[in-house]
Amino acid sequence: MTNNLSKSLLRKNFSSIQSPKKPSWIKVPIITNKINETKNTLKANRVTTVCEEAMCPNLSHCWEKSHATFMILGDVCTRSCSFCNIHTGKPLSIDTLEPIRISNSVKKLKLNHVVITSVDRDDLQDGGASHFKKTIDQVKLICPKTTIEILTPDFKKKENALKILSSSQIDVFNHNLETVKSLYESVRPGANYLHSLKILKSFKELCPNVFTKSGIMIGLGETFTQVKILMDDLRDHDVDFITIGQYLRPSMHHHPVIKYHEPEYFVKLYEEAMNRGFKIVSASPFTRSSFHAEDDFLRLKKIENNA
Repeated sequence: MTNNLSKSLLRKNFSSIQSPKKPSWIKVPIITNKINETKNTLKANRVTTVCEEAMCPNLSHCWEKSHATFMILGDVCTRSCSFCNIHTGKPLSIDTLEPIRISNSVKKLKLNHVVITSVDRDDLQDGGASHFKKTIDQVKLICPKTTIEILTPDFKKKENALKILSSSQIDVFNHNLETVKSLYESVRPGANYLHSLKILKSFKELCPNVFTKSGIMIGLGETFTQVKILMDDLRDHDVDFITIGQYLRPSMHHHPVIKYHEPEYFVKLYEEAMNRGFKIVSASPFTRSSFHAEDDFLRLKKIENNA
């Protein structure tokens, strides 16, 4: 079934493919107490968040706690992944003052742990790695005690990118596989499953003391066996931490949801992942790469210290 589905999705006529009806438990409660305060801080510093751009279902939960995931290098991506709500096109030039505004936001929000991500920038010689480093350095300058997690693009054909990042002060290196290998052509066109695994492994070799992390969405048409194979591949590439969440369709023009998985299914995946030796596993319908990132990092540190 998955192979036939993949072939039909390759035609990219997504609007003609209906998703199943959302189950009642997939709805997110809206929290409003401190959201405006967080929103005003971000607006005042003119920073972009993936929370808004990717229509994250956890936005109100995180912003209530003054948590936000910063997205650097603009809000236009050079890739066109079928699951993603971020605009595709020709990006603007790099904003050299962005690292200062990011660091000011981190200080204002009093973040102990910050997640920094970006759009794909295939137009740049290093894929944006130097700008990542400048942003990290600036945050450390202003907020030296804040721990930093980066969620990077795949830096395809950017041979110097990982070396640049390896010289920065980060605590977690995250690159998401997003889905199983067989669905890459329809879900992540332009990306390569083996390449994504390779950069996770390569960064671990460059920085053995930095935690590595990767995330996937389920409900795109993958099988349970394929997810288990993906877990094995991540462990074979020394990845410490996996996140697993339910894919939610941003619009009818995006990849359809093939299945909404019950919470019990995520428990089953959690057990499979833990049995494979991941240090931390986060698996639930609303799990996202940066959801509860600070809590998960502290758990990782505690496990490491007790080892």
